[in-house]
Amino acid sequence: SSSETKALFERHKPTHVIHLAAMVGGLFKNIRSNLDFWRTNIHINDNVLHSAHESGVQKVVSCLSTCIFPDKTTYPIDETMIHNGPPHSSNFGYSYAKRMIDVQNRGYSEQHGRRFTAVIPTNVFGPHDNFNIEDGHVLPGLIHKVYLAKHSGSALTVWGTGKPRRQFIYSLDLARLFLWVLREYDEVEPIILSVGEEDEVSIREAAEAIVEAMEFRGELVFDTTKSDGQFKKTASNAKLRRYLPGFQFTPFRKAVKETCAWFNANYANARK
Repeated sequence: SSSETKALFERHKPTHVIHLAAMVGGLFKNIRSNLDFWRTNIHINDNVLHSAHESGVQKVVSCLSTCIFPDKTTYPIDETMIHNGPPHSSNFGYSYAKRMIDVQNRGYSEQHGRRFTAVIPTNVFGPHDNFNIEDGHVLPGLIHKVYLAKHSGSALTVWGTGKPRRQFIYSLDLARLFLWVLREYDEVEPIILSVGEEDEVSIREAAEAIVEAMEFRGELVFDTTKSDGQFKKTASNAKLRRYLPGFQFTPFRKAVKETCAWFNANYANARK
């Protein structure tokens, strides 16, 4: 709603904005609803950025996604390659809508001198995530599945082959980087916020880390009739490292363990 967004900005009069609002979902929700993802996110982004411009916000940091990159590309992908070809067909609506934030940021910068930029995180996970099995992203969905399998004594079924590879970033690490971007990063061009290429893991390895953290003793099964989606989208964090060479990311298994502990302690609310 453009009127509600405008009213929010008028009421709070923010000087700085971290724009996280979006319609998001996992692979299968995207496949079902590409048009909805396109239309909803285009409206959200235009409302937020235009309200920020009209109310004189000093800095906006928007959130993109690695799925915006071309499906046919070379690896590792970097910030210069965003518009080099079509994204993967499974989530083209969401991907194109997110790409348009970069286009708008450049427009507001060139036409109005606005300091609007964007970050591109890899797969985010952590406490307070969306753990819905149908609509959530891969890691929180797996955590919920392991919890249910453990408590029912059944096997754990993972959708797909387990071979696709992803870079996962812990939400607490991402929050620290967001604040750095808000305070220190002055380019209009986006910046990838991610662990290094060497920290990429397969979906199987991610599932095994969750199994270990949740102390699940049952069978692990891969349902190969389900789609894998994009095989990999390895991102370079070289630009981030040029700015912050000493930044310490939380080790993947430690972050998974902390997330699983939070989910177990907050299951009644987290499962919703």
